[in-house]
Amino acid sequence: MKRTLATAGLSALLSVSVLTACSPGSNATADNEFGDNAAGAVSIVGFAVPKAAHDAVQAAWEKTADGQGVRFESSYGASGDQSRAVAEGKKADYVHFSLEGDVTRLVKAGLVDEDWNSGPTRGIISSSVVVLVVRDGNPKNIRGWDDIVEPGVGIVTANPGSSGAARWNILAAWAHAIEGGGGDTAGEAFLTRFFENAVTLAGSGREATTAFQNGVGDVLVSYENEAIFARQSGEAFDYLIPDTTLRIDNPAAVTKGANPAAAEYHEFILSEEGQRIFASKGFRPVIDVEAVDVEGANDSQNPFPTDANIVTIADLGGWSEINTRFFATKDKDGADGLITRIQNASGKGTT
Repeated sequence: MKRTLATAGLSALLSVSVLTACSPGSNATADNEFGDNAAGAVSIVGFAVPKAAHDAVQAAWEKTADGQGVRFESSYGASGDQSRAVAEGKKADYVHFSLEGDVTRLVKAGLVDEDWNSGPTRGIISSSVVVLVVRDGNPKNIRGWDDIVEPGVGIVTANPGSSGAARWNILAAWAHAIEGGGGDTAGEAFLTRFFENAVTLAGSGREATTAFQNGVGDVLVSYENEAIFARQSGEAFDYLIPDTTLRIDNPAAVTKGANPAAAEYHEFILSEEGQRIFASKGFRPVIDVEAVDVEGANDSQNPFPTDANIVTIADLGGWSEINTRFFATKDKDGADGLITRIQNASGKGTT
């Protein structure tokens, strides 16, 4: 009997287009500025984390009839920064962001169709969960969320002010803090300790991983796929899925007037082959696909366990409520969101 990688309910909630990283051997810019687009070029703008997956997907797609002759130009960075750059005129045929709001910003700017998330995956092309990454051998004996806010534990994560990855991470911590029924009081107390222990709030999820690789901190709060990718790259890290975690759903979209190849690339990403490639790089598939052994996972043959309490954004009220309640910066009433306020009080601001 063939093993399959199940979506754990994702297919009922997800759909979209995707960003791409520069494919191996493609003529792409190394920084965040594109040159003049030649015929057949597709410009990809995305958050930092999925670059390796896009590289691998592009290499496979270039072998297909649709992908032959297509050149990619890619830019990766913090999700919010990338989205704002596109809204302000940065060239993009295809965007792949960490957060839904980074796509809806482009809808409001008239750059992405309003029905971008009307497909079977509701605009989502990649998925993951929040994990705790620890040093080889777990010298601090970290077993879950409560351990990382103990005195003497240095936390590495990204900055919620710029990084979509950081918002997923901090919301997972919040979900743990309130699950015992303590509500906002328990949540605020836990996050206060969280920010007190933060030794690095990096600009993006990938920058946070790099800092941890360079020896900063004792625990990295990150995506499961980041932990797997680091281990695939030879890092001697351990990671654990805490008893309560958050499902991460990353959206993508084709922009208005984009090179038609961008839509074809999007379709390939959402095919079984495309999703198996994403899975091989540590992302949970958004459709049911035949199982693939995932190098670097805790269990390569069961890489994406579902036995934890996996909270969703819907469980927390949806992005509209979350952004106002937690992450607003001086909203219409002149008040910061709850997490923004806690972070600023820590002296480790949102910018």
